[in-house]
Amino acid sequence: MFSTEFLLTSLVVVLIPGTGVLYTLSTGLFISARASLAAALGCTLGIVPSLLASVFGLAVLFHTSALAFQLLKYAGVVYLLYLAWQTWKHSGALSVSAQAEQQGLFSVAFKGFLINILNPKLTLFFLAFLPQFLTNDTALATQQMLNLGMVFMLMTFVVFVLYGLLANTFRTYVIQSPMVSQRMQQVFAGCFASLAAKLALTDR
Repeated sequence: MFSTEFLLTSLVVVLIPGTGVLYTLSTGLFISARASLAAALGCTLGIVPSLLASVFGLAVLFHTSALAFQLLKYAGVVYLLYLAWQTWKHSGALSVSAQAEQQGLFSVAFKGFLINILNPKLTLFFLAFLPQFLTNDTALATQQMLNLGMVFMLMTFVVFVLYGLLANTFRTYVIQSPMVSQRMQQVFAGCFASLAAKLALTDR
C-alpha cells in the first residue's frame, strides 16, 4: 500500500528544514536530549489536527474561506514572533542552564504542538499531498488517507528525533562558550522571525 514514491517523497518533505525542525534543533542544542524528544513528539502530535481536518474534509473551509485561513495564519505568525522574542530575550551566558531548569518536558512538547497546529498550510498540504497516493478504491479512501498520514507522522517523529539528538551532541561546546551560545540563540531567534514573516506573506 505504501509505495516507494510515497515513502521517498514523504522523507524529502520531512527532511526539509522548517519551523518544527528549527524548534527541535534549538531544544536539543540549548536544553537537553530528553527535551528534544519532547519537542519532536509535540511537533508530531501537532500534525494530527491537520491530518484529521484533511481526511474529513474540513480543509475545504480554509481553502474557501479567506477569513478562516487568515485568522489561523496570523495566529501562527504571532506565535512564531513570540518564540523569536523569547529566544532572543534569553540569549546570554547563563541562558542555556536557565532554560533547562525552567522548562518542563510538557511545556517543551506543548510549544512544538502549537507550532504545527497554528500552521494552516499544513492542512492544505495534506489535502493536496495524500490523495495522490490513493488507490482507485474510493470506499477505502478515508482509511487509506489515515494510514498514509500515520506513516508520514512516524517518519516526522523519527527524523525530528535524529535532528534533536544530533544538535544535542554539540550542546557541551555551546555551554562552554558563552559567546557561541549567545550568537546561536540570536540566529535561531532571527530564523523564527523570518519564518513568521514568510508565513504572513503566504497566500492560499
